Amino acid sequence: MKRTWKILLAAVVVQGLAACAQQGGAAGGPGGKADTSILTAYHWRLQQALNATGAPQPDAVNTHGGQALQLTFAGERVAVAGLCNTLGGGYRVDGARMAITQMVGTLRMCPDQALMKYERDVAERLPTVSGWEISGGTARPDAGAQPALKLTFADGSQWRLAGTPTDQTRYGSAGETMFLEVAPDLVPCSHPLIPNMKCMRVRTVSYDGAGIKQGYGDWEAFYGNIQGYTHTAGVRNVLRIKRYTVANPPADASRYAYVLDMTVESEQVSGR
Repeated sequence: MKRTWKILLAAVVVQGLAACAQQGGAAGGPGGKADTSILTAYHWRLQQALNATGAPQPDAVNTHGGQALQLTFAGERVAVAGLCNTLGGGYRVDGARMAITQMVGTLRMCPDQALMKYERDVAERLPTVSGWEISGGTARPDAGAQPALKLTFADGSQWRLAGTPTDQTRYGSAGETMFLEVAPDLVPCSHPLIPNMKCMRVRTVSYDGAGIKQGYGDWEAFYGNIQGYTHTAGVRNVLRIKRYTVANPPADASRYAYVLDMTVESEQVSGR
């Protein structure tokens, strides 16, 4: 007997495939080009909010389970994480000026009403951004101090955010988008140093340009882990993965790093 929940949409797959061709930072105006590469090389976590007179606004720096509000700039889009829903919008820069379009997002209801209100406030706040400034750091995380981003709003208030490298920055490449189906149960796998080791059982899934599933690869044991993914016994998943090549990996480690981008299909298998 099976009960199935699927959130796989063709648009999700197409988005993942199209992302392979969308490299580079946002279009910057005069004076903004160099800093734009730093802007897109990091995730930006909100550390402090100040009003127009410079007084701290602690209520504007909410957390959700200890997770800070995070902005990520990629292509010509900005994504907002750390809320009940994921928000997104367009942005452009011209020197020290920045403009962000109206935010759109998923419509999941959250039991935390305070968080929902905070989310609405953030969605209304970001389109009033008027300026930006980065201090410290470079587009290479191993070459300098952690960068800081200051966003200025039309009313004179500010957000101060700290940068953490994106996976693309950490691994030095855009990575390869791929889809893996993970079987519901672990399987025995051989390892010279780990007795009775068990691994995930995976196979690749291929889609066409319209997001229609075309076929599967062979099942095989998956040694290692997928960053951001925790296997749950009895649950079959199809994952959208970013695969990065690791420079100088240890002799007993994979030359690839796998990072979860999105779970696009999930099935609870019962009565096995």
